[in-house]
Amino acid sequence: MDQTSHLHSGNDEEPSVLIGRALLRLRDAAAMAMSRAQQRVLQAFVVFSVVLLVLWVAAFLYGSFYYSYMPKAAFSTSVHYHYRTDCESPASFLCSYPMANISLMRNKKHVLTFGQAYRISLQLEMPESPTNQDLGMFMIKTTCFSRDGGQIASSARSSMLRYRSDLLRTMGTLLFLPAFLTGTVEQKQTLEVELFPDYTDDPYDPSVTAIIEIMSNRVQIYSSHLYVHAHFTGIRYILFYYPLLSALVGVSSNFIFLSVLFVLSYLRLLLKVEWRPGQLRTVGPLLEREKNTDNTQEANEEDATVLPSCWVPSK
Repeated sequence: MDQTSHLHSGNDEEPSVLIGRALLRLRDAAAMAMSRAQQRVLQAFVVFSVVLLVLWVAAFLYGSFYYSYMPKAAFSTSVHYHYRTDCESPASFLCSYPMANISLMRNKKHVLTFGQAYRISLQLEMPESPTNQDLGMFMIKTTCFSRDGGQIASSARSSMLRYRSDLLRTMGTLLFLPAFLTGTVEQKQTLEVELFPDYTDDPYDPSVTAIIEIMSNRVQIYSSHLYVHAHFTGIRYILFYYPLLSALVGVSSNFIFLSVLFVLSYLRLLLKVEWRPGQLRTVGPLLEREKNTDNTQEANEEDATVLPSCWVPSK
């Protein structure tokens, strides 16, 4: 009777043991899947962070190169003339020629980049007065000086107002009379005089000031501006006129170079680990001992699970 009751109890416990094993296996599989998912997410995050960092460094390197290599494309400043007015003869309007001293320094830095060609021009706003009309041609002299006062370059250019007949001026005055009365339009002309078509500053003796002199004591001027435009050639031409394409090529090149450098450094770090001879001898026995221990533990677990269903007590 006792044997029969024990056999029946062992048979009743077999489904619960199987369900327990299935649940344990399911739990282990779920834990392994979660661990693998966490590893994949961690690896993806690390890769994304490294790629983002390399991309940011590539963009920073290109920006640093652009702003250090590219000079200022344009520079402009107002020109204010000074002249003498204490003349004794009333026949002349001015005692001396109008002259302006212009600094070629901004924030203690040179406006002109060494080795870069520039076009320097002077813009004059002059009224269409009878004095300027009778003035005819006049000369504009420009001289660049270094810090020690030495003359670097000089030029002389002539200019004059555009000719307009009396009939054309009368028709224009009648046509734009409302604008003239309200002050929206003025009777003036804008002259642009090219002082230096291709000026290149000397790196050993750079220019710090420019003297502009209008060689006429009867000229009348509303305002005047000096403009400096850079003539880009070669790489600077591509960087200035194709900024998006240049940025794409530059950042991509830096990114590829930094990526290759990072991969090579990572591989070198992995290959830097060298096995010692003693470690090589003990690796094999250690692995065999671990395998034997695992096999023994599995066999003991199987015996422990099978024993309650097959064990029959002695009378």
